[in-house]
Amino acid sequence: MNNYLIKVVTLFIFASEMCLSHNPSGNRKIEFPDLPGFKTVVCDLHMHSVFSDGSVWPDIRIDEAKKDGVDVIAVTEHLEYQPWKEDIPNPDRNRSFEYHSYFAKDTDVMVVNGSEITRDMPPGHANAIFIKDANKLLVENPIDAFKEARKQDAFIFWNHPYWISQSPDASVPISEFHYALIEDGLIEGIEVVNDTTFSNEAMQLALDYDLTMLGTSDIHGIVDWQYKIPSGGHRPVTLVFVAEKTESSLKKALRDGQTVVWFNKKLIGKSDFLLPLIEASLKIESAKYIKNSSVVHVNITNNSDAPYILRNKSEYDFYNTTDLVTISPHSSSIVDVRTLEKKTRFDLQFEVLNAVNAPFKHPTIRFRVRPQQ
Repeated sequence: MNNYLIKVVTLFIFASEMCLSHNPSGNRKIEFPDLPGFKTVVCDLHMHSVFSDGSVWPDIRIDEAKKDGVDVIAVTEHLEYQPWKEDIPNPDRNRSFEYHSYFAKDTDVMVVNGSEITRDMPPGHANAIFIKDANKLLVENPIDAFKEARKQDAFIFWNHPYWISQSPDASVPISEFHYALIEDGLIEGIEVVNDTTFSNEAMQLALDYDLTMLGTSDIHGIVDWQYKIPSGGHRPVTLVFVAEKTESSLKKALRDGQTVVWFNKKLIGKSDFLLPLIEASLKIESAKYIKNSSVVHVNITNNSDAPYILRNKSEYDFYNTTDLVTISPHSSSIVDVRTLEKKTRFDLQFEVLNAVNAPFKHPTIRFRVRPQQ
């Protein structure tokens, strides 16, 4: 039997069992609050199945998305790279989208049509999503593939530009070719996270050229195995802030850069949406002076999946902890603040250490505290 087919069959046999695995730490669904005026949708916009070089059938991808609370997926099969073609011929490159859509029809998972333009560097690999016909992107000249995607009003983003197979030192090898694609609107976003990797250079490029930041799994095998979900891990995703859960609203939000990346228990994004997300996640539940003291008992709650790690940047220090405070997911923590004299209101300021809004930089948030006397 063909070695590729052996691998596919073996993984397929075990996939259903693994997808039923339970996260002993609790609910595995990725959960973050909505923002004022926006709905937060969880998206994985770079994935593969047996219709290119992945190891699972489309129904597995849908089952995984349901279990992880992923609202939107794009299964972006390689256009030019088809290693299983002797066993699974794929003359119609829309077939993967059709199968994934079929298995998702009675679920809350939205499937958008996409393909991965798979070329040597430059330009490297890029995803075009919201396409209408993947077959028309299968052309000889890479620039023609980008232009056809634009003709179909696709959202196009640069995949893993720092991938060591195409950039051995893991830098972003941006060229005049890429600058031209960005200038012509043929690259609108960039992966700052792909699978288990992150790039400060890609993030800086997004900031410099107003590209949308994305984080994707680029999953080929089983999500549970790759991200150790039974042990409390999670897949990397892009949180997109939309007016409503429709393709048109999602595309607009992506083009407007309304994203935050959730990766390895960390949040990555531009301050415009990263800060509102943190502020929507953390609240002062209560604040009250301890009897006969000027120490305030402050209860901070967290209604998100992020385990926020906060460094005190206030003018006050704490009575019950150091300058580092951790607010566990969907939980709360008590901080006893020494105000020296009783106040009707005061500010607490924290640097959020597990959030990044620029290379090597962390956002700062401020709480207005009004303690009960």
